Amino acid sequence: MIRTILAVVYLALGIFLVMPWLILWSLTTGSADFMYGVAMKVVRAAVRIAGVRVRVEGTANIPPGVCVFAANHVSNMDPLAFVPAIPRRVAILVKKEVFRIPILGTAMRMAKLIPVDRDNREAAAGSVETAVKYLKAGLSFAVYPEGTRSPDGRLLPFKKGTFVMAIRAGVPVVPVSIVGAQDLLRKGESSVRPGEVTIRFGPAVDVSRFTVEQRADLMARVEELVAAGLPEDQKPLRPVRSNS
Repeated sequence: MIRTILAVVYLALGIFLVMPWLILWSLTTGSADFMYGVAMKVVRAAVRIAGVRVRVEGTANIPPGVCVFAANHVSNMDPLAFVPAIPRRVAILVKKEVFRIPILGTAMRMAKLIPVDRDNREAAAGSVETAVKYLKAGLSFAVYPEGTRSPDGRLLPFKKGTFVMAIRAGVPVVPVSIVGAQDLLRKGESSVRPGEVTIRFGPAVDVSRFTVEQRADLMARVEELVAAGLPEDQKPLRPVRSNS
């Protein structure tokens, strides 16, 4: 618990003492790149303070250009371990409630993070449109195709929105398997348990042979690859349809 408190205090100080200056710098330069880079360093440090080690595997599988990183979602620890592990700037679809946090909300909008209202279909569709626009403009995305956290760590069925985004933007999808985070910050708990999280990047999937009408086939292929990178206790109990 003490490690968790220290990590939270560290993040809070970063948001309220450092972030305003980074926002000002971004406004002055017209770029959020420096702010994003500093933010990722702060998050990495907070994760270490909490006693969590992050092991990264398979970065050679990441294409040089714009892509969508599609990961399983098992814990609130996921974004803290996963996003800083991506060796480039990415945008994220974030619950709209997070944007209400003072200063942080402003910084996220400047960094082109996109608020999502899960209860409003029209607003959610608008968020996807914005994501496609950002992808076409050259900004990669990190997403959780399951749409929610797994209650037991096992991979849930994917939803098609992520893959419509990738097909419409014409960018590859990188499957990402997050291993072990469910044991460090369990659903309903607020204290981080020290341990290790593995972020495993799988082979990228070329979307050029898929049409929007074939989004289910792309979804199944990526789901299969994410499942392949997970240990047995995180693999889905249901069969994953293979299209390879």
